[in-house]
Amino acid sequence: MWDFDHCDPRRCSGKKLARQGLIQDLRVGQRFRGIVVSPKGTQPVSPADREIVAQNGVAVVECSWARLDEVPFKKIASPNERLLPYLVATNPVNYGKPWRLNCVEALAAAFYITGFDSYAERLLSGFGWGHSFYEVNKHLLDKYKTCDSAEAVSAMQEEILAELEKSYDESRRTAGDEADGEDLLVPNPNHHHPPPESSSEEEEEEDEETEDKADGAGKSESHPQ
Repeated sequence: MWDFDHCDPRRCSGKKLARQGLIQDLRVGQRFRGIVVSPKGTQPVSPADREIVAQNGVAVVECSWARLDEVPFKKIASPNERLLPYLVATNPVNYGKPWRLNCVEALAAAFYITGFDSYAERLLSGFGWGHSFYEVNKHLLDKYKTCDSAEAVSAMQEEILAELEKSYDESRRTAGDEADGEDLLVPNPNHHHPPPESSSEEEEEEDEETEDKADGAGKSESHPQ
């Protein structure tokens, strides 16, 4: 991985993988012939990349999503830069956010899609939340694994996004219908029946509160064993 030290070392998944001896650091300008997961890629990783991964591994850029402009992507040399298709992050910083995968999730996603499931699981096993990445994204990863090219993965992603948008629209319509249904319970003002007497007893209600948080990333190299 190429590590730009944007992240808190205690929370950086790339640095943790390095401490575990599962990835190697790369120097800026160092050429890498494997698959590089990068936001500057022009096509998504696909099962067609399996041979490249088998021979040369996978690398990521460990950096902050908020500081991408500071990364010298032109000096990260690889003929095989790839994007990741639509997936959902399950790391503690960006849980539930589409696209916002951290270093270990990005590596695991690339290995899952190219058919190296056991290696993806080995990387994720060092994190208490790691199992949730596959559980949340299994249905998506399984669809991408049926594709035979980057173009097919892109088409599958568009199909998935269209389904999500349709589901969202339907849920909004359902919510609207339920709201309309509630309106039917309002007394018709054209009927002049006297209102029923109110009860002398009163009821009490309680309130609840909720909370939220932020983001990060880095660089490294990993080979299937």
